[in-house]
Amino acid sequence: MMQKKPLTIHHSPFTLKGASCFLLPIAIGMASCFFSCSFNPSLQGKGKAAIQGTWQQDSLANSKQLVNYALYRFRFSCDSVFIRMENFSKVNYGADTCMRNGHWFEYARATYAQSHDTLRINGYYCNADYTLKDTKGCFNSGPYAESFKISPKGDSVLQMQPLSGTLPFKLRLIKRTSCVPKPL
Repeated sequence: MMQKKPLTIHHSPFTLKGASCFLLPIAIGMASCFFSCSFNPSLQGKGKAAIQGTWQQDSLANSKQLVNYALYRFRFSCDSVFIRMENFSKVNYGADTCMRNGHWFEYARATYAQSHDTLRINGYYCNADYTLKDTKGCFNSGPYAESFKISPKGDSVLQMQPLSGTLPFKLRLIKRTSCVPKPL
């Protein structure tokens, strides 16, 4: 007949106390991720109501004496901005198909944030239809980042001072709009 072995209990080196030292940091990490993470908003932000609409720069003081300059058109729509830059140059920096006899347009689409008197714009250079610009095209492509000191001069004029430049300019309101947030 077969002999039965006595029942023995083996003690595992893995104890509840040891497991808590290992599992507790993981549980805390997972909980902090769960409570600190949030989904991106489903609608665009509202932006600043005072600047909603289309603003245009008509001229630049002393433009006849400048070698290069640009005239801007800004369209603020909620927290987005669409920028058209009409460039003028007396110097040919590249192929004439790009320069077009010293007069050409560039475009950017971006989001903006205003804090006190500073308007920060971050986005990308794009085509006239605001699709992303090919890097092999003329002039600027890739990221567009600019900051301006902004001062309202009445209800329909904004004084803009680029923080990366020296020439201030005025924008005139040509069409007032209100923000209707769009789905992202």
